Amino acid sequence: GSPEELVRDADVVCTCTSSNEPVLSLAWLKPGAHVNAVGSSVPWARELDAETMAAGSLFVDRRESTLNESGEYRRALEEGAIGPEHIRAELGEVLIGAHPGRTRDDERTIFVSLGLAVEDLAAAELVVARAREQGIGVEVDF
Repeated sequence: GSPEELVRDADVVCTCTSSNEPVLSLAWLKPGAHVNAVGSSVPWARELDAETMAAGSLFVDRRESTLNESGEYRRALEEGAIGPEHIRAELGEVLIGAHPGRTRDDERTIFVSLGLAVEDLAAAELVVARAREQGIGVEVDF
C-alpha cells in the first residue's frame, strides 16, 4: 500500500528515513496518533512538514540539540508554523514525572529523536543481555 494507507489507522508511526523533504502528512494521522521522527538529524533534512509539527505536541530528547540540529523543528520555525515555545518537554522530563506528556486521548504527539548516548547505551545493554541469555557472541576483556 501507499504510505498514507499504511499510517492512516496507526496509533504509532515511526519515520526512519534520510529524506530532505517530508514523508508524512498531517492529513494521514488520526487524532491521538504518536509520531517518532528518528531519521532526520541535520538541519537541512526533515521527515515531517511544518503543518504536522504545528499540530502535534512536541517532545524531544534534548532541547539544545533540537534547536541546533533538527530539520523538522528549524524548518517549521523558519516557515512560521511554530514558535520557540513549541517544545513541550524533553523525554527525560516525562520519564521522571516532571511533565505529564500526553494530556488528552486525541492529542497528537511527536517525539523528535536526534540521539543521546544514553539511548545507545540502553540498546547496547539489551543486546549484550540477550547475547548472554542465548550463549552467543564473544566477550572481550579490556
